[in-house]
Amino acid sequence: MRKLTRPFYDRDTILVARELLGKRLVHVCDGVERIGRIVEVEAYLGPHDLAAHSARGLTPRTRVMFGPPGHAYVYMIYGMHFCTNVVTQAEGHASAVLLRALEPVQRLDGRSQGPGLLSRAMHIDRRLNGHDLLSDDFYIAEAPRVAPAAIVSRPRIGVDYAGDWAREPLRFYIQGSHYVSRK
Repeated sequence: MRKLTRPFYDRDTILVARELLGKRLVHVCDGVERIGRIVEVEAYLGPHDLAAHSARGLTPRTRVMFGPPGHAYVYMIYGMHFCTNVVTQAEGHASAVLLRALEPVQRLDGRSQGPGLLSRAMHIDRRLNGHDLLSDDFYIAEAPRVAPAAIVSRPRIGVDYAGDWAREPLRFYIQGSHYVSRK
């Protein structure tokens, strides 16, 4: 499988989010290769986006979001679930795409609908925070492009605190996929 290149990630976050759909997330851990097809994502556009972690500025937690692009931003929520994000755009922009759901392709452990379940099924945890997605053990691989007509746009989930930003249609998923976390 051919890995995505750094220029793929160094583009507009919404464009990257839409084009991640259908691509393969690959994690090789303890000699086991796990693969899932990305079917749902959310875009977080930078410090001006009140739903983005970077809206609170540069902190030890958000440092990875500030670049460079093509690295994983992995954090814990609710003290028990890890969320996996892909850093996008130029260094300093502080934007990312949250991976929300995968269609199992190979050796996923359990369900993968929702960011916490996705990370658990792929054996992703905080140790992968800041990991270069051009590595040989954790990366996103090329796959046929999903037709624009098959992509659904909806508001993001769980960001009601962000005011008007909560209603922005920055969640994207593949229409008809049985693995989307919420229709």
